[in-house]
Amino acid sequence: MIMKWLEAERLGVADLLEDLTDDEWRRETLCAGWTAQEMAAHLTTSTRTGWWDAVRGAVTSGFSFDRMGDRQARRIAARFTRSELIAQIRETAGSPKRAPGAAPIDPLVDFLVHGQDIARPLGRVRQMPLEPAEAALRHVMKSSFYGAAKRFRETGIPDLPVPDLLMLATGRKLSTAGDNAVGNSNMRSN
Repeated sequence: MIMKWLEAERLGVADLLEDLTDDEWRRETLCAGWTAQEMAAHLTTSTRTGWWDAVRGAVTSGFSFDRMGDRQARRIAARFTRSELIAQIRETAGSPKRAPGAAPIDPLVDFLVHGQDIARPLGRVRQMPLEPAEAALRHVMKSSFYGAAKRFRETGIPDLPVPDLLMLATGRKLSTAGDNAVGNSNMRSN
């Protein structure tokens, strides 16, 4: 089931990226310092990062996962055109390959959350399907990588729709209306 959801999300995000204007392509996402272009580059990595890439990236980034992801995304964004990045996402939409150490559901979390990271600052509505969002939220709450359990232990779990809870669980902030994320997250990898 996860692969079916993931394929749909990859194709949906590719559609979103394809629909962006040139200005929107260069606008910042909810991930501080990343435009839609860098985000698209990051999203190509889940099926293209091998063990050697991960080890080399970790060592050269001082074992900072965020720094490694940032460098990787910027390098890829500079190397490929917009259409090439979107094509890479489409070409691997059904691929089960994932980054070393990633759980099978982690790429789905990435696409669900990063699709919102792109859409929300642009005022675009991107629906997050409930069943995949619930599965992603359950995973994020159990995984120490995302820090969600600690985050909610300190603040409590608010009574919000699952898509907004997933955004909060992965370090995003919501507007007072609860319908659109504001502020930036330094948590690019999730």
